[in-house]
Amino acid sequence: MPPLATRVHAPVLLAPASPRPAPRLCLASGARGVGGGFRRGALASEKPAAAAVAVAEKAGGEGGGGGGEGEGPYDAIVIGSGIGGLVAATQLAAKGARVLVLEKYLIPGGSSGYYRRDGFTFDVGSSVMFGFSDKGNLNLITQALEAVGRKMEVLPDPSTVHFHLPGDLSVLVHRKYEDFINELISKFPHEKEGILKFYDTCWKIFNSLNSLELKSLEEPLYLFGQFFQKPLECLTLAYYLPQNAGDIARKFIKDQELLSFIDAECFIVSTVNALQTPMINASMVLCDRHFGGINYPVGGVGGIAISLADGLVEKGSEIRYKANVTNVILENGKAVGVRLSNGKEFFAKTVISNATRWDTFGKLLKEKELPEEEKNFQKNYVKAPSFLSIHMGVKAAVLPAGTDCHHFVLEDNWNNLEKSYGSIFLSIPTVLDPSLAPEGHHILHVFTTAGIEDWEGLSRKEYEEKKEAVANEIIRRLEKKLFPGLQDSIVLKEVGSPKTHRRFLARNDGTYGPMPRGKPKGLLAMPFNTTSIDGLYCVGDSCFPGQGVIAVAFSGIMCAHRVAADIGLEQKSPVLDAGLLGLLRWFRTLA
Repeated sequence: MPPLATRVHAPVLLAPASPRPAPRLCLASGARGVGGGFRRGALASEKPAAAAVAVAEKAGGEGGGGGGEGEGPYDAIVIGSGIGGLVAATQLAAKGARVLVLEKYLIPGGSSGYYRRDGFTFDVGSSVMFGFSDKGNLNLITQALEAVGRKMEVLPDPSTVHFHLPGDLSVLVHRKYEDFINELISKFPHEKEGILKFYDTCWKIFNSLNSLELKSLEEPLYLFGQFFQKPLECLTLAYYLPQNAGDIARKFIKDQELLSFIDAECFIVSTVNALQTPMINASMVLCDRHFGGINYPVGGVGGIAISLADGLVEKGSEIRYKANVTNVILENGKAVGVRLSNGKEFFAKTVISNATRWDTFGKLLKEKELPEEEKNFQKNYVKAPSFLSIHMGVKAAVLPAGTDCHHFVLEDNWNNLEKSYGSIFLSIPTVLDPSLAPEGHHILHVFTTAGIEDWEGLSRKEYEEKKEAVANEIIRRLEKKLFPGLQDSIVLKEVGSPKTHRRFLARNDGTYGPMPRGKPKGLLAMPFNTTSIDGLYCVGDSCFPGQGVIAVAFSGIMCAHRVAADIGLEQKSPVLDAGLLGLLRWFRTLA
């Protein structure tokens, strides 16, 4: 689900290591009312545990406690502590590497962070968590935590999302696959065969992925080993790699409304319709929600990043906050370190950027000429729009008994699916974990697509008035469709625009991630973790396999495996390596 930001309020220390971290976070507080500007306030009254202080002292960065000029060398420096960057860092640390993570903000997590306000613990992004089960090979968040000795208590969600669609079409995606399929067939009985064939194809792809040990596709020894162990599964994935979900759906389904529903299924994962969503990406999420299920971490999504950061430090590596990286340092064309905005430099054998590729090659690298591979990336992909997000605390009585945790609302016209403010996604995490809100209250996190160009050129007064007006219209729509009396039940409201997301997540134009310019050839055009700059790697949603928590975790695992092979912590084949990388880059050029 789209990882969105709002006006984040800064904690001063990391939370102690705990399976329930978020409720005990020590935070700064002090909002200026609805839509007010960011400011630091007073410390929360809770006293931090010793573990939190130790991490904070290690994390001095630009704020102090971080050592002298020219620190290093490390095995790897990771720029940014989003889930992709943290997974890469912790996987490397678990292999014995010495890693330094540099985070511009005051807490880890990026789009999967948190903030607290007046007793409410808000997830910055969506609360739909894939990859958090105890089985299979696609439970990537569970695996990432286990790699650094961490485990979090989770709550199973009985459904993934409740769709409220044009023509009063209502579809609940049940946790149990048979229940979902039976409900969908009941809405489209004439398409029973097509429904079964499409979702069966998704399962064939998912099962192939789920049977493999997931490591870097850029490491030849791993690829050859997997092929000899699971040739059928590897060939299945190779066959579907260049295909998209929309074309596959159209092989089996003719009903336009049902095809539009599948567009909506893909949109909530990738912000594009099925024709622009790679089939492998679609299959990962459309099946994992039933295989492992959606499981919510007790205490909030922010606890995932905190647990990974704590585990990283316990493995002997470091994470520093208020560490704003402005330059990747090159020597003889090789990435050897980074420079912060305060002039401090850190050096390493490798540098991993968790920034978007637009930020990595447009800001962190000062080269005038884009590498050819990045030109191809920007030729094939554009920046997806950003979001308007609304975090609300509401009186519990406004929600009917049995309300589902996640909702997707598109009221009148399928053509509005991808338009700004056209569709609404809603998370209510307190349905699963009531401890996130004061007794008698719920949290509603609402988001809808919005381009940053719609928010530029406004005076401060115009900007605040527009946030309030757009938010009130979204709330009115939810009130009409789902929760009568919603407006009057609100006790707390925070609104974030695309400019908010750009500011606090340091993402180019606040973008959600890359979006294909046209109908893509599956994942062939998606860049992997290596770049044309020796020693520089990228990780996150602008790398294979793309957007979403499970995808960026996959990217982090792949990146760590590739880096570990390159610095001698994993076995590699130099002869095969050069040939395979050349072949992958050739395929991306064709795509």
